[in-house]
Amino acid sequence: MILAGIPPYGIVLIVIGVIVLMLMSWIISTTNAFRRMIVKIDESESSIDVALTKRFDLLNKLFSATKGYMKHEKETLTEVVAMRQPTKSAPMADKQKFADEVTKGLQAINVVVEQYPDLKANTSVNKLMDGSTEVEENLQAARRVYNANVSYYNQRVVVFPSNIIARWRGFKEREFFEAEEVKRQDVKFDF
Repeated sequence: MILAGIPPYGIVLIVIGVIVLMLMSWIISTTNAFRRMIVKIDESESSIDVALTKRFDLLNKLFSATKGYMKHEKETLTEVVAMRQPTKSAPMADKQKFADEVTKGLQAINVVVEQYPDLKANTSVNKLMDGSTEVEENLQAARRVYNANVSYYNQRVVVFPSNIIARWRGFKEREFFEAEEVKRQDVKFDF
């Protein structure tokens, strides 16, 4: 037997050493797992930023294509031009507010396009409107990925035993990207 020549205090030291090694391995692997999750969240947040930028750029192009028809919608035009995109390091709440503002701007432009048949028939406006649909789908996909990553991370932050490492190493829950307030309202059909 391997342990036959080892004194009893030596066996205790080996057992303690194995336990310490296992504990250290668990701490390191859990900390690294949290760090990998944060990288995934940051990556998916960046995808939202890209989609919001594309959406904002598209809104400005739609604005340019429709502004000749929108002289009496001066307030909407002023608000669209005044919108400023939040920085990448801005909190999720600021990005959410920006997304809500861009949604309102797109809705206002859509209303104008519907009101002017000549504008509605314009091929460049139609291409921009189709692009708007694609951008919205990409933004929704980016939000779903972000929220899935945040959900998994937040679960690990609050569930035992990984919450021990989360508290000790300072990992905090992250905010979800919420649905825009405009899209939470009931849809009204006017025929």
